[in-house]
Amino acid sequence: MPIYLQQKKVFLMARTKMTDSEKSEVAAIRDYLKALEQNTPRRGRRRTAESMGRQLAALEGEMAGASVTKRLSLIQQRIDLEADLEALSQAASVDLSALEAGFATHAAAYGGRRGISYAAWREIGVSSATLKSAGIRRST
Repeated sequence: MPIYLQQKKVFLMARTKMTDSEKSEVAAIRDYLKALEQNTPRRGRRRTAESMGRQLAALEGEMAGASVTKRLSLIQQRIDLEADLEALSQAASVDLSALEAGFATHAAAYGGRRGISYAAWREIGVSSATLKSAGIRRST
């Protein structure tokens, strides 16, 4: 049974470069959404720097009499705790109000060009008050 191959024509569209204003718009949206994601409340008890410090101290005490494999596990726990502690300190240093102001300035134009709905903004975590200040309204 013969196999016939069809040659498909592929048209590539030239990608236009973003202007400086579009770059700043994208950066403002991205930075605000990242900060929202990092500051989103999680389920369970909230971890604090003090509680992580106590866990680190307890790990150090456990390492003294631990077997080699247990020590390996404790070292990984320590590395994870130190990373979480660093992430917690960075999240606390973010000025969310300044990022929100930048978002409000650019969100309507950004969303309009890309066809992003009110519902999509809400689902990703942007508050209705922030969307209102950005000039994004619910669709009817």
